Amino acid sequence: MNQLPASIDDTLALMDQAGYVADRSLATVLHLALKMKRPLFLEGEAGVGKTEIAKVLSSTLGRDLIRLQCYEGLDVASAVYEWNYPAQMVEIRVAEAAGDTDHSELSKSIFDERFLIKRPVLQALEPSLAGAPVFLIDELDRADEAFEAFLLEVLADNQVTIPELGTVKAAEPPIVIITTNRTREIHDALKRRCLYHWVDYPDAERELEIVRRKVPGAAQRLASEVVAFVQKLRADEDLFKQPGVAETLDWATALSELNEMALDPDMASDTLGVLLKYQDDIERVRGSKVRQMIDDIRKDAPHQQSMPAV
Repeated sequence: MNQLPASIDDTLALMDQAGYVADRSLATVLHLALKMKRPLFLEGEAGVGKTEIAKVLSSTLGRDLIRLQCYEGLDVASAVYEWNYPAQMVEIRVAEAAGDTDHSELSKSIFDERFLIKRPVLQALEPSLAGAPVFLIDELDRADEAFEAFLLEVLADNQVTIPELGTVKAAEPPIVIITTNRTREIHDALKRRCLYHWVDYPDAERELEIVRRKVPGAAQRLASEVVAFVQKLRADEDLFKQPGVAETLDWATALSELNEMALDPDMASDTLGVLLKYQDDIERVRGSKVRQMIDDIRKDAPHQQSMPAV
């Protein structure tokens, strides 16, 4: 288990150590969340690196990563705990066969912790030799509002109430990272319990550094042109879904696997399905539009070449 970063610069260094290219504003709020032991609420478009932040913290701090992937219909049994009913039934039958008919004692026996199946929320509150785990509540906006309301007790008091057992409280608060893609608004009551940060698309310089680190096999010119193309798409095109950093990395990797050294209009059109995920967006961009965008990028080539190498 590693020590928590003592400053914003240490937090930046910690992220850099894991290959995550963070800006100072993100490092600042992350440092405060760790220092103040408050949940960090990360909002932003899909593919900008929100989930990766929790993974980086887990690996660099040497903490367990416990992930709760949210979805519509998520309930307490899937997220927090449930009882092992088959094992409880076996216990009841064994007790009955032995002539034990004291129902009060039997009830205490079957609602024992050994029959408790612990789900991510409960796991995150348990003590660990590695220190408090990193608890990732991913894509909270996909869960129902009822489950969001349930989380208030967990986030406010680091505890869960189990009717049959009582209250389970964490000896040390977990490092909580909550992400949302903003498909719906999260209630203010939950946000107030967290520190907040909007994770935006990176600027061209930072995105190029990310590509160079994550796709080291990509030719320098290809990496620069891929980033410039994606940046231009986000700025100039009215797309249904703009490509995130994850899609930029996928596209750079795909073109590198095809031994491309620079953006070729035909190859770029043929591989747009790696970058864009909706047919209307692909049709809007492919063909002559791709060629025009690449020509425009190359007119700005001196600017692209001036970007610092990593």
